[in-house]
Parts: sequence; structure tokens; C-alpha cells
Amino acid sequence: MNPFSWRARVYWEDTDAGGVVYYANYLRFLERARTEWLRSHGVSQQSLARERGIVFAVMSVRLDYRRPARLDDELVVSCEPRPRGAASVCFQQSIHRFTEAPGELLAAGEVRIACVDAQTFRPQRLPAFLMQALGGEERP
Repeated sequence: MNPFSWRARVYWEDTDAGGVVYYANYLRFLERARTEWLRSHGVSQQSLARERGIVFAVMSVRLDYRRPARLDDELVVSCEPRPRGAASVCFQQSIHRFTEAPGELLAAGEVRIACVDAQTFRPQRLPAFLMQALGGEERP
């Protein structure tokens, strides 16, 4: 499966007083890319919660910072999902500065997401359509 890529721009609100992206805001870019990956498969998180009663919760994050992103930079945020068991997905993610050539790597890491019941937050199996999107087998 090819990694999904989403382009973003660094705005003033993303930065500290020096015009550098505040470290915690990299997580926002990663989150948005995962959300856009779902949308690219015709799924919104709101409809999953409302119609199927499931939401996603972050279980763990590992992020290595390589170079700073700065005000007005255009970024390419990628995510490559891999199923991990019946109820979770690991996303290999990276943030590059956008250029015509392969962009400079700014941050890279892994985010593990659990599929949980929207009311109880107990683990739920990933839906079959999502397993297909992940390249895994359908489950009954």
C-alpha cells in the first residue's frame, strides 16, 4: 500500500514566538493527515461515531524531530496504516517540507490508534470496510 499524503501550511498559530512550529503541534498535523486518509476512503469520523458507534483513540505516539518547520512552510504529511490486531492500527507517519524534489524530513514516527465503542470506550473490532482499506482481510 502506498503512503497517503496530505499537504498543509504552517500558520502563525502553529508557531512559537520565534516562528518555529511548537513541538506539540506536529501531532495536530499527524492527526489531520489520518483524518484526511479516512476521508479519502469516503468515511468521516463523525459518521463512524453516529452511525456505527465507534471512535478512534490514540494509544501511543513515538515521534522523532529532525528539523524545525517554520512559519509559512508548506508541509507534506504522510501516513501509512498497518492493522495491528482486531481493534488497532499503527500509522507510520512523517512530515516533510514541501519542495519539488523529495522534501526535507522534519519529523517521523508512529501513532497507534484503537477502535473503541463511542459510549463505553471499550475496544471494538475494526469494521470490515476499514480492514479492506487497510489492505487486510475482512472479518465477519
